[in-house]
Amino acid sequence: MNVMGRRGRGVVALAAVALLGATPGVASAAETPLPQPRVEDLRTGYSACAQGDSAPYVGEKPQLEVTLRNPDAWAWAGAEIEVWWTDAEGAERRETLTTTASIPGTPFRLTPSFDIPADTLVSWRARAVGEHGATSSWSDEADGHLCQFRIDTEHPEPATITSDRYDDTAWHDGVGVYGGFTFDSPSDDVVAYRYRFTGESERTVEPEEAGGLATIRLMPQEEGPDSLTVRAVDRAGNPSTAVTHRFLVAEGRAPVAHWKLTDASAGTGPALRAEDGVTFTDAGPYGTDVTGSAHLDGAGNGYLTTDAPVVDGEKTFAVGGWVRPGRTGRAMTVASQDAGDGTSAFTLGLRPTADGDADWAFTFGGATVAGGGPETGDWAHVLGVFDTEDDTLRLYVDGKAVGEPAKADPVEAPGAFQLGRARGDGGQRWQGDLADVRVWDRVVVGAEAATLAQREPQDAGAWDFESVTDGAAPGGANGPLTLHDGATVFRYVDDPDCWIDPDCVPGPPALVGDAHLELDGSTGHAATGGPVVDTSGSFTVAAQVRLADREPAGPMTVLSQGGEHGDAFKVRYDPAAHAWQLVVTDGEGTDAEETVASRIVAADGGKGDGHHIAVVHDDSADTVRLYVDGQLGDEASFDAPWSAEGPLQVGRGRTADGWGEYLHGAVDNVRAFTGVVDAERIPRLRY
Repeated sequence: MNVMGRRGRGVVALAAVALLGATPGVASAAETPLPQPRVEDLRTGYSACAQGDSAPYVGEKPQLEVTLRNPDAWAWAGAEIEVWWTDAEGAERRETLTTTASIPGTPFRLTPSFDIPADTLVSWRARAVGEHGATSSWSDEADGHLCQFRIDTEHPEPATITSDRYDDTAWHDGVGVYGGFTFDSPSDDVVAYRYRFTGESERTVEPEEAGGLATIRLMPQEEGPDSLTVRAVDRAGNPSTAVTHRFLVAEGRAPVAHWKLTDASAGTGPALRAEDGVTFTDAGPYGTDVTGSAHLDGAGNGYLTTDAPVVDGEKTFAVGGWVRPGRTGRAMTVASQDAGDGTSAFTLGLRPTADGDADWAFTFGGATVAGGGPETGDWAHVLGVFDTEDDTLRLYVDGKAVGEPAKADPVEAPGAFQLGRARGDGGQRWQGDLADVRVWDRVVVGAEAATLAQREPQDAGAWDFESVTDGAAPGGANGPLTLHDGATVFRYVDDPDCWIDPDCVPGPPALVGDAHLELDGSTGHAATGGPVVDTSGSFTVAAQVRLADREPAGPMTVLSQGGEHGDAFKVRYDPAAHAWQLVVTDGEGTDAEETVASRIVAADGGKGDGHHIAVVHDDSADTVRLYVDGQLGDEASFDAPWSAEGPLQVGRGRTADGWGEYLHGAVDNVRAFTGVVDAERIPRLRY
């Protein structure tokens, strides 16, 4: 046996280029000296080269990586790696790995082909070997050092999980309330815990020291059963078996105050005192269960107050409600609470912008988050949240997060809670309406914000042409659709004998049901007596339509609503683009700008069931959407709607020359809604 111990050689070739062709250490006269490999260019698995107490632990034989550098870009070289350790008998064992040659900068990655014992300190070093046999110094010589590692194949003991709030015995508050989960393990070499909540991706947390505790925080986003699965991971990367902690999350804790504002006393929480600039009405946002509101006149006495604090500014809180500004473009306060220095601790309301308009804004603790431009006379749900867990302000408008979350400092707020006014420079008196104002002592999460702001679309009309009487199809709160010259009703006639007569050809069916509207493409149309939807707000309209021509001569409009000189919206087929289009405008007249959403669809040519076309204007999102056969075909940004006072038209639209774009084809099941019909419900509008 060699005095240096047993010796072997393992060869791995990763770069299949030129084999090392000469005896290492014997250089040709033409070969220049090779640079010593740098320690920073050596890696043990995923770890940098280290030795002693800093040597990494690995769970299996690691991949050893060497990158050789050389100023001469054509100085090809390979790597020689020497690996050694002391075996159980006290003898030193050495092995060698070599590679083929490659250009400088090529990483050589070698996994030892020989066995290496666990729980043993293993050392390795590398040197460059030229094409003609010249070698560099070893990487541990001069200013270099050895690379070392230990193989640890033993898995740690399973983790333990405890919680300061969410144990596994009962329902606990809850959505929007943080709780801590602490991980521990009997194994003293655990350096990380991998954890995953139900439905989420896996994350990692590290204890301050090996074998120590680690704590994470969770704020549940929804009520119901949940679970947390944890694995302890040791310094070699070995995971323990998984442990699962199951717990029950209750719904979000009720508000500490909830003022319905049908009168000063309606609701829960501290009583409100209303000044004489406040009147109570039965007006509220459509599509909600809100039955009343407070109108504030914007003058000195147009406010309500509790004369006592409601919000604890040094803890988490949220405040929000339905608001309808009577004007925009200047600062107005929805809610605030007095600080102890004659200012407001927080304000929620309108803040002017540089262009003369205003944004919704939430200000607290030296920070402001703003966004979601208001519109005069339109209801919006506005909600501000301060979370002490990360000292962050968030703002939601109509259930959507707006602006950039901002860092804020907790502030003492010992004064009275205010509706409609603020102290100092927090904003002017509110002019407009407030409804359903709530205050929480927890985080209101995004899903809750969306639910609070949800408005069910309101049916504005449904015309199916099944029972047309005296030229009018009933079915709308805004009156019937009256048929005009060139518009007729097709009725399907079911002949029972036709099914047993082999010479009988059944007549074509109606688009939906037993009847539909036929339009001649010249003068035929139908119209209501007045406007059906408020085109300045959110609305949805839809119809089943079949074009009679395979190649229409020009654009044809199926639905429109406008004024004397132009349409606020029209839904048409444009044969030049081979597409259904939703066209919305920013005003009447020939200079109005158009926004178009379109979907390429072949013309029907009088065959089949046609297509179900639905369009949505989502005013709060400044978006219009076009759906074809229940699928989103296109959407576009649109922030300049206007209120069209003309009737809903079926089969024609305004053009530069007056009425035109008459539809040649069939129309059925016309539907109209105030508000946004969501994408899931759109396909059901056909029936």
